[in-house]
Parts: sequence; C-alpha cells; structure tokens
Amino acid sequence: MTATTSQTRLATPAIESKHRSEFENAWRRFSANRVALVGLGMLTLIVLMAIFAPVIAPYDPINDMDTSLRGCPPSPEHPFGCDHLGRDLLSRVIFGARIALVAGFTATVISVLIGVVVGALAGFLGGWTDTIFSRIIDTLMAFPIIALLIVLASVLGPSLVTTIVVIGATVWSRYARVVRAEVLSLRERDFVIAAYASGVRNWRIIWRHLVPNVMGPVIVLASLGVGGIIILEAALSFLGLGVRPPTPSWGAILADGRAYILRYPHISFFPGLLIVITVLAFNFVGDGLRDALDPKD
Repeated sequence: MTATTSQTRLATPAIESKHRSEFENAWRRFSANRVALVGLGMLTLIVLMAIFAPVIAPYDPINDMDTSLRGCPPSPEHPFGCDHLGRDLLSRVIFGARIALVAGFTATVISVLIGVVVGALAGFLGGWTDTIFSRIIDTLMAFPIIALLIVLASVLGPSLVTTIVVIGATVWSRYARVVRAEVLSLRERDFVIAAYASGVRNWRIIWRHLVPNVMGPVIVLASLGVGGIIILEAALSFLGLGVRPPTPSWGAILADGRAYILRYPHISFFPGLLIVITVLAFNFVGDGLRDALDPKD
C-alpha cells in the first residue's frame, strides 16, 4: 500500500512537469518570434485601453460637445482633434476600442462553438450527417459574407447584440471545415477505436477524446480570425447597420468623417489607424501561436 502511494506521488509531479514543459516549450517558440511579441504588446495596450477607457479618456465621448470646436485639428487639448460635432476624437476612439474588442472576441467565441460542434459531428458521424453539414459549410464559404451580413443586419435591425450574433452565426464555416478534417483523421486512431470497442458512447468520444485534440489549430485560426471580425463590425457600423449612434464605434466614426474627408481628414484617419494596428496585432499573435503550437517543431 505504501509502495503504491509512493509511486502515485512520484507519477503526479512527472505528469505536471510534462505539462509544464509543454507549455514552456510553446512559450519559448512563441517568444522567439519577435514580431509575435510586438503584436502581443500592441494587443495588451489596446485591451488595457478598452478596459480603463473611463479613466484614460479625457472627455465624455458622447455628451462633451462644443460646436465651436467642430473639426478642430489635433492640439494639446485634443490630441486627435474633434469630430464634426465638436466631440473629442481621442475619447471616442478609446471607447470605440471596447466595441471592437467585445464584438471581435464574443463573435469569435460564438463562431468557434458552432464550428467545433458542427465539424466534430460531421467528421465523426459521417454519412448523411456529414453530407448535410458539408453542403451547408460549402454554401457559407462560397457566399459573399459581407452581403449576407448586410441582409441579416438590415432585417434584424442595427445594434451591438445583432452585430455580434449575425457575425458569429455566419463565419463559423472555416472552423467547422478544419475540425471536420482533423476528426476524420483522428477517428481512425487506435485510442478512438479502443474507446468505441469498449462501449464508450459517441458523444463522450467526441467531447473527451476528439475535440481536445483539434483545439490547437482552432485556437490559431481563431486568433487570426478576430481581426477579420473587427473589420466586419467596422464595415457594418460604417454602413449604419452596426452599433447605433451616438455610441462610439470605429466604423461609425469613419462614417462620420466620410463627408468631411477633404476638410477634416483626421476624423477618418485616427479610427482607421486604430483598426489597422489592432488587426495587425491579432495577425502577429496568430502567426506566433501557429509556430508555437505546431507539433512538427
């Protein structure tokens, strides 16, 4: 009894050390990518800016309005200048980061959940289930996504919740295709065949044995996809189908500056610059995660 207990105590640190070493190896590969570290630093600053927006923003982005400062250029009092209504542009851009990140992360979570479920069921069950889901995936991937988003947002009405749900419910096909391909390969492995032969139920095989083994590629794809979703949210807000005014959104601020692009170009320049920086940060981090989680390395 004592010997068994001692062996268990010795095995537990060994398992923990193995998991720790895997994480350390992944972090070592990630940190070796300087571009990924730059992206992580940029992303950290943007997230902190969004979280502490009420503290950082010098003015209220909605109510602090001075019509005498309409379109004023950047100055010490207003580093980004003012918009066409005399509101501080820096404050609106800072609060707009909240909308972008909430939409990006939440819509990504929704699309990942749908994609993993559909892809896992299609790949494991096969037959008519795989055929139906595959046709749906192919249809979504072939359909112009922005056109579909415009139609759905027009029907459901513009709001942040509608934007998140519509985007999340339409961009999951890429995750489903990746998960399906991985599951088709994994379901022929010995550990899956052994679990199936021992009488383990299908749902348990899928969620306990298959899904954890496909999350690496999904995480990488999701990190790269957040930037694309931020662009989609900005596009919908730019067209008036996203967040409703006067809530500050990068896409809505771009739309505000469209009519004044020649007189007040800074109104469109700064939110556009933040969109570019944020999307680049997510892409840099996604590239780093792809290298860090690549099992071939």
